[in-house]
Amino acid sequence: MRQTKLLVAIGCLTATTIVAAGNGTPIVETALVDGIIHPVTSEFMRAAIAKADADGAALIVFTLQTPGGLLDSTRDINNAIISAKTPVAIFVGPSGNRAASAGFLITMAADIAAMAPGTHIGAAHPVAGNGEKIDDVMAKKMASDTAAYARTLATQRGRNVTLAEEAVTESRSFTEQEAAAASPPLIDVVASSIPDLLKKLDGRTIKRFNGTPVTLHLAGADVREIDMTWTQRVLSAIAHPQIAYLLLTLGTLGLTIEFWSPGAIVPGVGGGICLLLAFFALQVLPVSYAGVLLILLGFALLILEVKVTTHGGLAVGGIASLLIGSLLLIDSPLPELQIGLRFILPVVLSLSGIMLFLVVLGIRAQRQPAVSGESGMLRDTGNALTAIEPGGVGRVATHGEIWSATAAEPIQAGDRVAVVGIKGLLLTVRRM
Repeated sequence: MRQTKLLVAIGCLTATTIVAAGNGTPIVETALVDGIIHPVTSEFMRAAIAKADADGAALIVFTLQTPGGLLDSTRDINNAIISAKTPVAIFVGPSGNRAASAGFLITMAADIAAMAPGTHIGAAHPVAGNGEKIDDVMAKKMASDTAAYARTLATQRGRNVTLAEEAVTESRSFTEQEAAAASPPLIDVVASSIPDLLKKLDGRTIKRFNGTPVTLHLAGADVREIDMTWTQRVLSAIAHPQIAYLLLTLGTLGLTIEFWSPGAIVPGVGGGICLLLAFFALQVLPVSYAGVLLILLGFALLILEVKVTTHGGLAVGGIASLLIGSLLLIDSPLPELQIGLRFILPVVLSLSGIMLFLVVLGIRAQRQPAVSGESGMLRDTGNALTAIEPGGVGRVATHGEIWSATAAEPIQAGDRVAVVGIKGLLLTVRRM
């Protein structure tokens, strides 16, 4: 009898706990993804999904603004979305933004694909990540593989398979109206903001990637924002084309100064760090190796100007090489990935000015006469302390010291003399 009462009490307590949990305020996690899709973006999104799963969130919403990125990172993100316990919504917004290329595939993989008015998605045709030209056969293989991936995502999510494939094979883009009006639609919701999106999703039943239906209860949700860590922000900023270009040029300049002045330490250490960060950034950008080589050649020509007398010929060639290499550095048709002539010209002119200034200083230092040792004594002036007969020996004060001196002409005490030769501790002087 006591056992029965105990079981009933435990059952009532359990039921109360479940009701309390069920009546709790739902949690919605939000995160902003703004920029190129690369390994840092992948790490951030996967970590945000893991946090939402750990918090027991009802939904996680990523606000996506991207021109595209790496396919490998995109697949990692999509795998995390597909396997997430928490439903994932991709919101392309606010108005005026887009989710192109890799962003389109991420949108297709989400449980909920939403767009703000005045946005667009698509143009997911694959390109070589290193900026190199690819032959027709390889291009067809890449496009076919990516198109199959897009079809798989659209099929599992019940979205328009034909339009998803055309976004890859024909580089088509779609406005929010075109995507929502398609049959079947390419997206699920058009919302002006995240609060508007949550309002429209409240009470809606969605189908997860494995086919399991889930009803969203989002009324009065506790909306929490997930931000990038400090490290992720730094690495993500470095992956910007302009920052990568600056790091490459400044790193090369720092190492150049260290080669000129061994032991300076600071330019060498700073240059090495800048180059390492630049190489990280260039791994996730469509870089032309010809542009990199031309930039390095430009620095080499400016350095050679110190050693070879060309009256500025090598300097002009170095500046031209820097300019052309900078223009060719990023090989992508996307405006967001272009460095731009307005940015390149000030950088090239500033770096060239610094290099030429250092070259001039080096040349002046080489042409200056020695100021120490025997070479420093030559052409130095002083006063005769005693008379010196031709071929005789007397004493002169020069270089802050008293020396024995001889002369080929008669010199009187007090005459101003100049040192014209030195042999051991005996100076040869002449009257000024």
